[in-house]
Amino acid sequence: IPDPIPCPDSKALPRGIITVDLFGLPCEYDPIRSTAHQHQMFVIEDAAQSFGAEYHQARAGSLANLGCTSFFPAKPLGCYGDGGMCFTDDDNLAQKLDSIRVHGKGSHKYDNVRIGINGRLDTLQAAVLLAKFDIFSEEVLLRQTVAQRYSEGLCHGGHVSVPFIPNGRTSVWAQYSLLARDGEHRTHLQDLLKQAGIPTAVYYPRPLHLQSAFADLGYAQGDFPVSEACSLRIFSIPMHPYLTSEDQREIVATINSGQPAR
Repeated sequence: IPDPIPCPDSKALPRGIITVDLFGLPCEYDPIRSTAHQHQMFVIEDAAQSFGAEYHQARAGSLANLGCTSFFPAKPLGCYGDGGMCFTDDDNLAQKLDSIRVHGKGSHKYDNVRIGINGRLDTLQAAVLLAKFDIFSEEVLLRQTVAQRYSEGLCHGGHVSVPFIPNGRTSVWAQYSLLARDGEHRTHLQDLLKQAGIPTAVYYPRPLHLQSAFADLGYAQGDFPVSEACSLRIFSIPMHPYLTSEDQREIVATINSGQPAR
């Protein structure tokens, strides 16, 4: 991790940092929090994919001023519809979040003191989550086993780069993502897997700075070459706690048998 970059003098100074624990792995929070403290910025942790992961024995969701996670069905702890949760140890912030969650309510239910939303988790989804939470720690361990089998089977194949987990961190493996050599090679491997009846997905095909919503910021192709290269190379293969070793052997064998497209 490089040294924190000083914030330049500008009329548009940043107020905060939003970290994204992509694919289930917490970010490198020590330098991020140090930079935020130095410049009096808040930190919001996007733990949508990392609920259940750890950073130096601290749980995802507790690593910033505010942690947010998702219970969408595709997430490590998913309900049967939409849902999510916010975490903070700041009582004042917690009170504001509770107000926003219910239409901006004040001390009286029907006195709205701010603009809010209907963000309440419905009873059915809460019941599903409570039942699934009982076995969640076991499922996190099962995900470690699945990821280890993938990494051991693919790391010597020479066709893809497997994920790296730094010391002191635990991934919850929301996705198991690989890097092909280039975009053409990725398409070739995805085609091979599709022919074998194995699904794949690309998270995410377009970097943030090239999204239409941010066109007015003036970024262009080539401004963030690492993000752009990753978006062309990355693809994800099946990952869930109950993936069998037999299925994994087939997936690994299919990838290892592929040759770069010519």
